[in-house]
Amino acid sequence: MKIEIWSDIMCPFCYIGKRQLETALAEFPSDEFEIEWKSFQLDPTITPQSGKDVFTFLAERKGISVEQSIEMHKGVTERAKSVGLDYHFDKAVISNSLTSHRIIQLAKTKKLGDAMEEIFFKAYFNEGRDLNDPETLTELAVKAGLDSNEVKEVIENENLYLDDVHSDIHEANQIGVQGVPFFVFDRKYAVSGAQPVEAFVNTIKEGLKE
Repeated sequence: MKIEIWSDIMCPFCYIGKRQLETALAEFPSDEFEIEWKSFQLDPTITPQSGKDVFTFLAERKGISVEQSIEMHKGVTERAKSVGLDYHFDKAVISNSLTSHRIIQLAKTKKLGDAMEEIFFKAYFNEGRDLNDPETLTELAVKAGLDSNEVKEVIENENLYLDDVHSDIHEANQIGVQGVPFFVFDRKYAVSGAQPVEAFVNTIKEGLKE
C-alpha cells in the first residue's frame, strides 16, 4: 500500500498526524507500506519575523488577542503531549518552509524523506531551531543522512527542487486538499487531518482488503 502525505513543517497537526499514522502502522507488517511525503505550504507569504514570538504572530494574523493565541497554543501543546510530543511554542522561530521543502525533496531522492520530515518537525516544534538559517538546515539535513555539499547547493540555488515542491502543491489543489495533514492511501482512500489512530487503522484495513 502506498501512502502519500501532504504536509507542512510549520503545521503542528502534521507532526501529530505523523505520530497517529505511525501508531496505526505498527499494527501491520512493516513491509506492506510505501510512504511518500508531499510538499504543502499553509502560508507561502511568511517571512522571518525577528524578535516576534509565534503567539504574537498568530494573534496579528487572526485578529485575536495575544492571550487568546497563547490559549490556542496551549490546547495544541496538550494534544501533542497525548501522542508523546513535547511542543515548545515559546521557543519556535517563525520561518518560511519553502527551503525546508526543497531539502525534503532532495531527501526523497535518497529514500530519506521520512527521516528528514521527523528531524525538521522536531527541530521546529520541540527544539526551537531556526529553519531560516542555512547552517542549521545543513546540520539537520546531514543528521538525516544527506550529503552536506548537496544540501548547501539546494540552499544556495533557489530553483533546485522548486518544481517538485510546486508540483506537489498543484497536485494537492487538483485533488481538493483544503488543509494538511492529508493522507491518501493507494489513491482510493483519504484521511484529512490528525485523526484518531482508529481512523487510520480502519482505512488501512479497508484498503488492504482490496
